[in-house]
Amino acid sequence: MRKFIVAMLFAVLPGVALAAGGGVHLDKANIDPSDNASLQNGAKLFVNYCLSCHSAKYQRYNRMGSDLGLSDEQVKGSLMFASEKVGDTMTIAMSDADAEKWFGAPPPDLSVISRARGVDWLYTYLRTFHEDANRPFGVNNTVFKDVGMPHVLAELQDNMGPAEYDGQVRDLVNYLAYMGDPVKLERERLGIWVLLFLAVLFVVTYALKKEYWKDIH
Repeated sequence: MRKFIVAMLFAVLPGVALAAGGGVHLDKANIDPSDNASLQNGAKLFVNYCLSCHSAKYQRYNRMGSDLGLSDEQVKGSLMFASEKVGDTMTIAMSDADAEKWFGAPPPDLSVISRARGVDWLYTYLRTFHEDANRPFGVNNTVFKDVGMPHVLAELQDNMGPAEYDGQVRDLVNYLAYMGDPVKLERERLGIWVLLFLAVLFVVTYALKKEYWKDIH
């Protein structure tokens, strides 16, 4: 039991430290996991701007489609560029060796990045790239200093106003949050019914208890 508790602490604490953003102020993402239009746009952004370097090997295309209200045909037509089978996981063609040569280290898998970093961290991170001629890709980041990643959303940011770009980032973060916990809404829905059942059960049990003990007292 003691070893289990220690292991859990080691698993949780890094995520807490990362989510804190190193003392940098984090803006609120204000995502809405029930907004399918936002999630669908976020999925499109992820596939177009992230999936070429970052895998999501714990997510399947068809699971994403069914959860977001998309048919297999829609997924194949607009979200599948790195795979042929709709049941495949979201992997990438780039090898770790090539990634290390080009970026200095293999880009992390993003399946559960929202749980490791936190949605506010991701939202702030994607909006705080800035020019830095001393960095290999000419950019740095306020939240993640000396990051080795280029500003992949630069084209979007350059062609949009601040509010519109923030909305696109929010959709992407919304999708990353869904991907990290795809059954969250269902779990919360079932949780409400479980609590209601327990409340009714408590009333019935308490009434039985009073009925059982009334002659004894």
